Amino acid sequence: MNWGRFFSIPAVQAALVQAAAVPTSYFLLSALDTAHVPVTFAVFALVQGCVALFFTWKLGMAPWWRVIQFLFPIAILLALALKLPPVLYLIVFAVLLGVYWSTYRTQVPLYNSGSAVWQAVEQELPRRAGLRLIDIGSGVGGMALHLARVRPDAQVTGIELAPLPWLVSRLRAKFSGSRASFIRGDYETLDFSRYDMVFAYLSPAAMPGLWAKASREMHAGSLLISYEFEIADCPPNKTIVTTEHGPALYVWRF
Repeated sequence: MNWGRFFSIPAVQAALVQAAAVPTSYFLLSALDTAHVPVTFAVFALVQGCVALFFTWKLGMAPWWRVIQFLFPIAILLALALKLPPVLYLIVFAVLLGVYWSTYRTQVPLYNSGSAVWQAVEQELPRRAGLRLIDIGSGVGGMALHLARVRPDAQVTGIELAPLPWLVSRLRAKFSGSRASFIRGDYETLDFSRYDMVFAYLSPAAMPGLWAKASREMHAGSLLISYEFEIADCPPNKTIVTTEHGPALYVWRF
């Protein structure tokens, strides 16, 4: 087993942070007790969350992990206090697994773009017929379904790793009669040279790898379009503001 790769997984690091926060929290709670400050389970959860947040920040993990680490012990305390039936935890876990799947590894949570973004991408597409378009991390399929509707001459595909959003997108396409197709899988297995436009709404952590792949594989005249997230040291050819005070759309032409 590649232990270096295993310990580089953010979810593993998060679990280790919580474990490492326990002795530090115990020391702080002992100091509070010495100062005659009442130490309750609520105080313990709050201190544990704060210590875990601090360690997460020092490790340079993504901002959302700081929120998760802070809330984790508080959520456990609330769940115990509410005495929820065990089956409820199983149901919640199954739903979250279906939605987020391997986010712990890819660091790409579920993001949904809106109609303003879809229309802006539509305007950037060449007018020639027969375009091959793909939305990587297509979520519930909004972008691909829109492009398939406004560009019936194009071959539109969405690829999504999480099973529940993929299933929703497949059902939406089936019941709406859309020509868009949806694949369940990892976009890293695709050959980008097959596509005239690649649309991505991923996360900051995924952008360096995406750029490296696009630089190797995308053909001359093709487009890489990213919503919200830029690529460090690779200025886009065009930046589009789709909504007031909203994230921008970044376009790279190869």
